[in-house]
Amino acid sequence: MPSVVVVGAQWGDEGKGKATDQLGDRVDVCVRYSGGNNAGHTLVVNGEKFVLHLLPSGILNPNTTTVIGNGVVVDLDVLAEELEVLHSRGVDVPHPLISANAHIITEYHQVLDKVTERFLGKRKIGTTGRGIGPCYSDKINRLGIRIQDLLDESILRQKVEAALDQKNQLLVKVYNRRPIEVDHVVDALMKHAEAIRPHIIDSGRYVNDALDEGKVVLFEGAQAHHLDVDQGTYPYVTSSNPTAAGATTGGGVGPTRINRTIGIAKAYTTRVGEGPFPTELFDDDGERLRQAGGEFGATTGRPRRCGWFDALVVEQAVKINGFTDIFLTKLDILSGWEQIPVCVAYEVDGVRTDVMPMTQSDFHHAVPVYEYLDGWSEDISEARVFDDLPANCQAYVHRLEELIGCRISGIGVGPGREQSVAINELV
Repeated sequence: MPSVVVVGAQWGDEGKGKATDQLGDRVDVCVRYSGGNNAGHTLVVNGEKFVLHLLPSGILNPNTTTVIGNGVVVDLDVLAEELEVLHSRGVDVPHPLISANAHIITEYHQVLDKVTERFLGKRKIGTTGRGIGPCYSDKINRLGIRIQDLLDESILRQKVEAALDQKNQLLVKVYNRRPIEVDHVVDALMKHAEAIRPHIIDSGRYVNDALDEGKVVLFEGAQAHHLDVDQGTYPYVTSSNPTAAGATTGGGVGPTRINRTIGIAKAYTTRVGEGPFPTELFDDDGERLRQAGGEFGATTGRPRRCGWFDALVVEQAVKINGFTDIFLTKLDILSGWEQIPVCVAYEVDGVRTDVMPMTQSDFHHAVPVYEYLDGWSEDISEARVFDDLPANCQAYVHRLEELIGCRISGIGVGPGREQSVAINELV
């Protein structure tokens, strides 16, 4: 049976939650493999809106087992709060299984995230301030606290002491902040220990055993390709690997176990935070996209930067991730434009390029070259098969396929779970 990786093909907020949720009734195991609660997945089920930050999107499907993989950084307070909110709304969801090797976000990670961003001034990255970057830094520096450390308080205390020996020096002497007490951090973490203990697993073995048993496993990352710390628009990136390759390290499986890679792309482009964005709009069209698409961060509430579809950005993601399919979201938002620009090339210092520039400097100076496609006026939110779409809408989809070099197998035409057009089976 297949294993499927779902990856955002732009700069995040493409609608991965909707696509993942749609696949859910055919998925036995849903594995979150990267990021933390700096991401937000918005799902609309039976007219009811759910915003998830840390829980895998498959949590709302009763027949799917959800796993938080070793590549995720976990804020235990957020995890408990999200589960409590769902239960308070009458949604009976089981506690997700959690990798023993997943790292934990602590108070000192959050404090350091906020003060360092503030001190960067005009060079700021646009972090959410939730401690994601500092937690991943500790992971690489071998100072991290892992889920398995909750099983042994003495080990946990030793690790927190070692981390704070270093962190408090920085907080007090550089940032003029008060030191953080070891007991305070340990107590805050240990209050979750008993609730989490029964759900801690060897996630790599669990997922591989599920595949051996013929189960369908879906790997869900946070953020998107162009926010990947290795492949993205560095330094304006996240601190992990949300690309398809990240599913192997963050999910604990070998590359030969992945059968399908699905890219999620919005029918236009958005970005949150700092960083280059060649097709960004600063006019009425940009504001119209923002308002019609509800382009405000599910996690931060920040207004998203909006622009036209950039085929070079998505084509690069197709190439690097080896996408077998694209799920195109929010196509309904484009209804009503007489013509719809699509970026098909850039000019950099007067020279045309048909692929993303190699260097950060060239990408910052890239000027989009647009092709103008005929728009449509019809409301497409009730479309369920491709032939339901207006001719110009179909032509828009086909032209995007040509430009990005990948088939579009599904289309989102509204926020609801049922508001989708299926072209090819994704699982």
